[in-house]
Amino acid sequence: MSLLRIENAIRYFGGLMAVGDVSFTVPEGSVFGLIGPNGAGKTTVFNLITGNYRLDSGKIFFRNEDISRMATHRVVERGIARTFQNIRLFSGMTVLENVLAGRHCRMKAGPVAAMLRLPSQRIEERRAVARAMAELLFVGLAGHAGNLAKNLSYGNQRLLEIARALAADPRLIILDEPAGGMNDYETTALVELISKIRDRGITVMLIEHDMSLVMRACERIVVLEHGKKIAAGNPGEIQSDPAVIEAYLGGDDDEF
Repeated sequence: MSLLRIENAIRYFGGLMAVGDVSFTVPEGSVFGLIGPNGAGKTTVFNLITGNYRLDSGKIFFRNEDISRMATHRVVERGIARTFQNIRLFSGMTVLENVLAGRHCRMKAGPVAAMLRLPSQRIEERRAVARAMAELLFVGLAGHAGNLAKNLSYGNQRLLEIARALAADPRLIILDEPAGGMNDYETTALVELISKIRDRGITVMLIEHDMSLVMRACERIVVLEHGKKIAAGNPGEIQSDPAVIEAYLGGDDDEF
């Protein structure tokens, strides 16, 4: 069963076609990879899904609901959360506070309840803190909860973004180059973390240039080049596809 469906997506920036008639489906409960060379349109597709950009043509369906024109905060409410290629944390806030920011979309108490510190608001706040701590424990950052986000290592900042996204209760989590800046040990741990996220019933969709991670983590992969889909399949099929080898790797001498 598909959780996300992209139908004939087209997006231009001025006269430049960033995404050209791209269609694919993301199966529910899977780890799905979107790969391609720099400038292939991968992050643009992510931004179209999350409402940061608008389609010029085509449709995007999430759980069979058309989200093509939906505002970003409504997309999050529907169950899509993401991380970013360039880390976007509240650097002057603590690690815990950053995760609580991700939980905000699920909190119901209004400003009056918060100002008056009503019992319902205090209960909700305690539950939010407990949930945020649980996500930090899940990604391995519980011991850093009181530290400022800016003082984390680059790899741990990546993990913090994932914890913040998980706090939003997503059905789909979109990871934009999650292994960027990570060493081999951290990347191996990330593969295990992605598997654990999927085991929680959360579908994972990722962009990644580390082909070792993609081939280990993903069950299905779509390849873009110059905004067009040039291949789709499982890791074995993608590895042996001549069009992918030529367009993405630049020749037969390169290896995944």
